[in-house]
Amino acid sequence: MRTKTASAVLALAAALTLTACGGSGDKAEDKPAADVSAEPQKAALPLDDPKPKPDLVLKDTGGKTYELVKETKGRPVLLYFGYTYCPDVCSTVVSDMAAAEKKLPKAEQEKLQIVFVTTDPDRDTPERMRKWLDAQGGQDIVGLTGSFDTIQAAAKPLGILVEKPKKEKDGSVTVSHGAQVVAFSPKDDKGHWLFTAGATADQYTKGLPKIVKGENP
Repeated sequence: MRTKTASAVLALAAALTLTACGGSGDKAEDKPAADVSAEPQKAALPLDDPKPKPDLVLKDTGGKTYELVKETKGRPVLLYFGYTYCPDVCSTVVSDMAAAEKKLPKAEQEKLQIVFVTTDPDRDTPERMRKWLDAQGGQDIVGLTGSFDTIQAAAKPLGILVEKPKKEKDGSVTVSHGAQVVAFSPKDDKGHWLFTAGATADQYTKGLPKIVKGENP
């Protein structure tokens, strides 16, 4: 485990950490090949160099074109790159965000937008993503899919590494991706904070009210 700190240097290091999940598709016994995470002292780590939202255009779970910058302009946003076949990390992160969102006042829930971008677009169909997100309590979460190259290119400037899914000799698939969540302020539409993979549901609950207002959590 890394030493817990809010410094920008280690925040970036956390962002570059990959979670590699191996599995043979949708089998329940799939296990992660690696799960490297860090739990911050605060709800979220502040970034000294705020990141603009990626100019990402993909398809949502309804099959409609979704332009991230346009659709979320002036709104607080949590952006996460993961995939539905992930054996544990992704479902934990998504369910924690969804649970924390539900604890916000209704008006703040309507302002906040959580966006899930698949890192396994060949297997994550819109229909599968919608069912999976709903199962995590994320009925209001936007799920996006499309070209892997487009997804990878959008994640890179944020410091989130996404590797092309790899089919192993035994038929299983390994999907390596950064398991951090970037939080964007409604004040300037830039990513000012980073929730690491080790962030807890309580930390999301603590941080979201301030993030919705564009304040440091």
